Amino acid sequence: MSGAHKALQDNKNLPEAGSVETQVSEGDAGLVAAAAADTGAGGVAARGSKATPRRAAAKRARAEAAISPRAALLAEQIRAGEITGLEQIPDEVQATPPAWPPAGPARLRPRHRGVLFSFVLVVLLPLLCGVAYLFGVAQDQYASTVGFTVRREEGAAGPSQVLGGLAQFAGVSSSSEADILYQFIQSQEVVALIDERIGLGNLYSPHWPNDPLMALWPDPSIEELHRYWQRMVRISYDQSTQLLELRVLAFDPTDAQRIAQEIVLASQSRINDLNTRARADLMRYANEDLDTAIARLKAAREALSRFRTRTQIVDPAADIQGRMGVLNNLQQQLAQALIDNDLVLGTTQDGDPRRQQAARRIEVIRDRIAAERETFASTTGTQIEGENYPALIAEFESLNVDLQFAEETYRAALAGVDVARANASRQSLYLAAYITPTLPQTAEYPQRFILSGVLALFLVLVWSVAALIYYSARDRN
Repeated sequence: MSGAHKALQDNKNLPEAGSVETQVSEGDAGLVAAAAADTGAGGVAARGSKATPRRAAAKRARAEAAISPRAALLAEQIRAGEITGLEQIPDEVQATPPAWPPAGPARLRPRHRGVLFSFVLVVLLPLLCGVAYLFGVAQDQYASTVGFTVRREEGAAGPSQVLGGLAQFAGVSSSSEADILYQFIQSQEVVALIDERIGLGNLYSPHWPNDPLMALWPDPSIEELHRYWQRMVRISYDQSTQLLELRVLAFDPTDAQRIAQEIVLASQSRINDLNTRARADLMRYANEDLDTAIARLKAAREALSRFRTRTQIVDPAADIQGRMGVLNNLQQQLAQALIDNDLVLGTTQDGDPRRQQAARRIEVIRDRIAAERETFASTTGTQIEGENYPALIAEFESLNVDLQFAEETYRAALAGVDVARANASRQSLYLAAYITPTLPQTAEYPQRFILSGVLALFLVLVWSVAALIYYSARDRN
C-alpha cells in the first residue's frame, strides 16, 4: 500500500471515520495540495517562486494554521517522505482547487508614510505659511468706492445715439464715451498723470519690505507701477447702463479717498478734452462746408455772367415774354384784318381796290406771325452764329438751376456755422458722479479667510492629482 492510501486508511480510523464529515473536505485537500506544491521537492510553485525565504515561511505558516487536523496528518506524511508527490494523492483530492488563506490585517507600508509626508510637505506647510503671512505679515488695506457715468446734454445727440438702433439691429456695437473712460482708467496714461500729481510710489511703498507681496517696492518703473495699479484699482462697468464703479485700495483710508478723487479729476479732464476736440471738429467741418458753398456760388454766378456777356441777353425769360407779346399783338391784328376783309367783301364788288388791300394786309400779318414763330427755333432771333434760341434758353435754365442750388447750399452752410458756434459755446458732455469718493473706516482687504480657503483648496487639489499620478504609475509598473 502506498503512503497516500495509508494516510487515508489512518484517517478512517479516527473517531469520525465512516461518516461524511470524517472524509477529507475539499478545502482541506486543496490546502494539502498547496502545501505539497510549496514544500515538495518536485513542486512547480516552489521551484519557480521568486519570493524570499521569510515570505515563503510566512505563507507556509498561514497555510498550516488553516489546515484541519485530518489534512495536517497528510501534510506531515508528505514532509516525512511517505508521500513523495501529488500524483500519489487520490483523484478526488487532486481535483479540488486550492483555497487561499484569508487576508491578514492591513499594515502601514513605506509608501503610506511617503504619501503622508507629501501631504504635510505639499499641503500643510504651504498652508501654514500662507495663513501666517495673511494674519501676521500682510498689512490692512482700505477700499474707497466711487461711481460715475457720462451724461450728454439734452438735444445734443451724438453719432452713437443716432445710429444706436441701427447698430444694434445690425449686430455691431457702437463705442461710447463711457467705453473710452473704462479703457482710460486702466491705461498707463492715467497712472502716469496721478503719479505725477500725488506720487503713487510713495503711497504704496511704506510697508516694503515688511510686506513684500502686498506692498510696492521703492522706485518702480512706470510699467511696474501700472501692473500694481491694476491690482489696487478694481473697476466694474455695466455696458447696458454705462455705469462705472471703482474700488480703490490703499494702506491708509485718506490715501484711498485721495486716489479715488484723482481718478475722478482725470476722468473729468478727459471728458473736457473730448468736448474741446468735438467742438473744434464741429467748427472746422462747418467752416469747410461754408467755404465750399461760397466757392460753388461764385462759380455759378460767374458762369451766368459769361452767358449774358456772350448772348447779350440779360434775362431770357423777359425776352421770351416780349416776343410772346409781339406774337399776341400780331394775332389780334390778324383777327381784326379778317373781320375787315369780311366787311369789305360784303359791301363791295369785284375789282374794288379795297378788296386787294384787305387781302394784302391779311397776307402780310400772317407772314409776320410765321417769321416770329420761326425765331423760336432758328438762329435768326439771336446775334450769335451757330446757336439757336432754344439751345440758349436751355443753357440759361441750367445755369440758373446751378445758381439757385448754390444759393441754397450757401444759406444752409451759414445756418450750420451758426448752429456749430452755438453748440461749441456750451458743454455737451459732462461727468455725473452717483457715488462720491468715500472715506473708509474699516480695513476690508486682504480677505484673509477667503484667501486661506482658496489656498487650502488649491493645495489639496495639487496634492490629490500628484498622488493619483503616483499610484497610477505604480500600478502600471
